[in-house]
Formats: sequence, structure tokens, C-alpha cells
Amino acid sequence: MSVPWLDEIRWTRNGLVPVIAQEAGSGQVLMFAWMNRESLELTVREGYAVYWSRSRKRLWKKGEESGHRQKVVELRLDCDEDVLLMEVEQVGGIACHTGRHHCFYRKLENDSWIVTDPVIRSPETIYKGSS
Repeated sequence: MSVPWLDEIRWTRNGLVPVIAQEAGSGQVLMFAWMNRESLELTVREGYAVYWSRSRKRLWKKGEESGHRQKVVELRLDCDEDVLLMEVEQVGGIACHTGRHHCFYRKLENDSWIVTDPVIRSPETIYKGSS
């Protein structure tokens, strides 16, 4: 069944669209991920971010293990119809699997990547099965 608003998106040849997750209020970019049609439909229906994990080749409900879900506030499509911007409320204040607030915690300075943001909570205490 065709969903008109989904048909307006210019999907990659692999059936994906890049998604930027931006924090509501602060405007900070939290992370970048991918969605397929199914994950985007679920995101809209449930009101929480569901991504497509390219490494696991399956749907990934953000926060399914950590509890750090992303409540969708607004969803926007760019002018080329090939990138989504999703404004979210980040539950628990941690978006990155490294235990940081966001995934962009390294900055290039003098030809080196410098860590600029601290770990809020150790991944070993967040994820089951981590060693």
C-alpha cells in the first residue's frame, strides 16, 4: 500500500534516507542515522524514533536496550527531499552509545581529533551484554 507522504521522499537505491536527530529546545545535533520506509512509518505512528541499523540489518528502536528513547517533536524534509531532520526530546539525556549526550563529541584541532564532551554514564552500565 502506497503512503503518499512516504512517496515524496527520495530514497537511496538501498531504500534508505539519512536522518539528523536534533534536540528540541537546544537545537544541538545529537546523532545521524538511517531510516527505511518501515522505520519511518513506525516512528510517525509511535511518536518515538525507530531507525534502520545497517550493521545489524534490522529495525532499531532507539533506546530499546538503554532506555534512552527519542520522543519525536517534529519531522522535516529538506528541499531536495532526500534528508530528514527530526527534532526530538532525548530521554535520559544520552543519545550516543558511548554514554555521551550526543555523538559529535570530537573536534578537529591541530590535525588531531580532540574529545570535547565527557561520558555521562559508562556504556557498561547502560547496555546489557556489555563487558
